[in-house]
Amino acid sequence: MNDIQNLLDIMTKLRDPASGCPWDAEQTFATIAPYTIEEAYEVAEAIEREDMGELRDELGDLLLQVVFHARMAEEAGHFDFFDVVEAIADKLIRRHPHVFSEGCSARDAEAQQMAWERDKASEREGRPLLSDIPLAMPALKRAQKLQKRAASIGFDWPDSQGARTKVSEELDELDREIAAVRKQVGGSAPSNGDKQFDELGDLLFAVTNLGRKLGFDAEAALRHCNAKFERRFGAVEAGIVATGSSLEQASLEEMDGLWNKAKNAEK
Repeated sequence: MNDIQNLLDIMTKLRDPASGCPWDAEQTFATIAPYTIEEAYEVAEAIEREDMGELRDELGDLLLQVVFHARMAEEAGHFDFFDVVEAIADKLIRRHPHVFSEGCSARDAEAQQMAWERDKASEREGRPLLSDIPLAMPALKRAQKLQKRAASIGFDWPDSQGARTKVSEELDELDREIAAVRKQVGGSAPSNGDKQFDELGDLLFAVTNLGRKLGFDAEAALRHCNAKFERRFGAVEAGIVATGSSLEQASLEEMDGLWNKAKNAEK
């Protein structure tokens, strides 16, 4: 508690309009929110790298974000840090009756997850089903959340095959719009650009849904793919530089050959 109180006292001093830090003192919920999101991603990155030293530091940075928001809320008379702690503690106890209440048990992790979802659903009672899924979430993550929530009331494919078929349908629809552009003559802007945009979104949504049905998180899968691309492209760049050339001077064939070499080396 003393360590937490020390952190809270530091934040109070930083926010002091007279003697604190001018930058910290002028921040608002809106200006700090992007940093909160950024710190959460840095925590995820440290976990992916399995770097425990970095994870410790990034968790501290994320905790600072909680303290910062709580301090601003306290200044405005809404709540303080300890109200935040009490609220999450109460929620955890409420959502884990099999642990904290006598005569209640969950058979396994799956049963507990179902109980958790039922409790969350009861908290949303009277509101539209999708109303509390944050707009600020990353698009892939939010798509999966929307799909999972709809599936909770039976609006879902019975298996992954239905989702896979939908991916093919959406890709075909996008192909038709792309083909329509190719048929146009002249240099005018494509008249169906909005349709391509719309169909591309549908395709991404369908692929995300397929990932969900296969048991994968689309956001995590794409992060993994991004890291793989970055790693392999780094090998391409290193290979080009080793010949005394540069990426700008290299041909597509040279880069493609080095890409395949890097890809095969990972198998």
